[in-house]
Formats: sequence, C-alpha cells, structure tokens
Amino acid sequence: MRKIAKMLVMVSFLVLVAGALVFAGGSQEKTEAEDDGSLRVVYVVNGVQGDRSFIDSAVRGLEQAEEEFGINLKIIEAGLDPAKWKPYLEDAAANEKYDVLVAGSWSMNEYMEVVAPKYPDKKFIMYDGIVDYSTGKFDNVYTVAFLQNEGAYLGGAYAGLMTKETDLDVLPGINDNTMLGVVGAQPIPVINDFIFPFKQGAEEVAGINADEQVIVQHAGGWNDPAKGKELALTMYQQGADIVFQVAGGTGDGIFQAAREVGRYAIGVDSDQHSILKESNPELADTIITSVVKRVDNGVYRAIKLHLEGELPYGKVEYVGFSENGVGIAKNSYYEEITPDHIKEKIEELEKKIANGEIDVISAFDE
Repeated sequence: MRKIAKMLVMVSFLVLVAGALVFAGGSQEKTEAEDDGSLRVVYVVNGVQGDRSFIDSAVRGLEQAEEEFGINLKIIEAGLDPAKWKPYLEDAAANEKYDVLVAGSWSMNEYMEVVAPKYPDKKFIMYDGIVDYSTGKFDNVYTVAFLQNEGAYLGGAYAGLMTKETDLDVLPGINDNTMLGVVGAQPIPVINDFIFPFKQGAEEVAGINADEQVIVQHAGGWNDPAKGKELALTMYQQGADIVFQVAGGTGDGIFQAAREVGRYAIGVDSDQHSILKESNPELADTIITSVVKRVDNGVYRAIKLHLEGELPYGKVEYVGFSENGVGIAKNSYYEEITPDHIKEKIEELEKKIANGEIDVISAFDE
C-alpha cells in the first residue's frame, strides 16, 4: 500500500483552493523573518489562511515551532489564483531572507523542482507534495507526506458503526435505514482516495453494503456551501444518518444541512467540531468526528529535526497512524457520544492499521 502512497499527497488540493473564510488574492504577511541569529522560516501559502482545515493546520505547526523554538516566522499568502503561486514562490525564494522555505501540496511540486536547485545553500520543506527526486538534485528539499487513506478507512468504520449500532438516546435523529453519504468536491483520484477507503471501512467493519448504503455525490467545486447543502439535504432525505464532507469550504453547507434536519456529519483534515464549538456550538454538534491529517505535527516535527541537525533532506517521509500523522478526531464530543464498545473497536482498528494487519485501499491503486 505504501508503494502507491506518493500519489496520495495530491489530496491537499481539495482544501487549498476552498473553504477559505478570508477570500483574498494577494500577499498577506504575518511577520518579518529578521536576521537576529534565530532560524528564519518563510512559509509561502498557495491559498489563504482561514480555511479551518489544511492551511490553518500547517500554520498551527509553524506557530508552535515559533513559540517553542524562537524561530523567526514569516507567512506569505499567494491567494486563491493558481496562476500566482509560482511567481510568489520564485519571488520569495529570490528575495526573502530565510534559512528554510516551507510550501505544501502537490500543486507546488513542479515549482519547487525549478526553484530549489537554484539555491543549494538554502533549505526547503515540502508537506503533502513530493518533488520528483529522480529528476534532479534536490539534496536541499525534505518532504513529509501523509497516508490520509488510513484515516478515511477509520472514518468509514466509525460512521458505519454509529449509524448501525447507536440509539436515539445517544444521537437523536438516527433512523433505521443504516445509510451514509459522502459529498466530494470532484470525481477525481485525489477525492476518491478519501471515498474508496471510507466505503471500505464502513463495509468491512460495520457490514454496510457500500454500493447500496453509501450515497456518493460530487459538488463540482471546493468553495460552494450552497451546493454542499443541497446535496447533503438530498442524502438526508434519502435516509442518510451521517454525511462525510470531502469538499473543503463546500463542507460548511453540509454541516448546515445536518443542523437543519437533525442529522450528522464528519469533517475533514482538521478537527472541525473543536474549531466551531465556541463560535457556533449548534453547528459543531452536528460533526461527530473528523478525518484529520496532522499537517501541524508534520511541519512542527520537521522544524524541530532541522534545528537538531537531523532532518533527512533529499528524501520523503510518509506518516500515517503509526507516526500520529492521520486519524480521526477524538475530542470531548466524541468521548461523550461514542458508546464504549465502539471506542474499543476504533482503538483495535488503529492498532491493526498501524501494524499493517489491515490493507487499506487507495484510489491510486486503480
């Protein structure tokens, strides 16, 4: 399964161009990476902050490193227009004062392959995107990639168990249809790499007939909450108890639909319940868990290892369950609503995935 994992990193695109609460087009800089002797880190965002998901997770990891290690951090937002991403990366690499430049997602791969060799004395960290190390000299580029299909499998198992074995006292609104839904952004491999293992987990663990009891629709985009709500409402009307959103900002509409009809949802990339619980607790309580990708852990770890002189530049490292790189969100709401026997089953599955007892499929196996 890991031999195809290089392709899994493409999934980041679903959140990079969507879900941003701040819809901005230009560079917005957080701080200046000053030359005071501390490690200078520049993060070029091919998107904007405020997505409550993928990008914000990377920022959290870098800010944790800033707080704990005293690095000088500068964040440059290239905006949501893909045509601007390469120029921003090239400009930052050429003109910013930095020791390490950070960028992420498959959509930055080819740009990094052009830029990094021009600055052999500088270091580059890629997350969730992989330069083709076989095509050039990239001794100064380190990549951390995430096996998010492992988390999606667990999300499907959890959703299946919750719809099949949970009573009304735990989740009011659950019906007897034992149905699930998934709203993806587009019918492309990067989205299917969530959908296929989600269906696999629901079928293998909970006995859900994936072809008949998991409804799949695509919204056609990553920043269309109205379309997400429309599709989710239809799924709930067809009997779905829980809808998994794999559509970035479109997913906000799925949460709204769940609240409107008294059903439930699963978030993606970040712990979306915890993010929403203060500002909108009613909306948050529709999100029974999220399939999370710990970009924050990956980026923080990379900075830590760099400072220790142990970051393996010139290679890619893959992180999954065994490295705490992916999983499902186990917040206080999860602990409150999840029956003990389901919690125990989830823990059992985590161990089996981590040690390779479960072969989790990928869309890139097709």
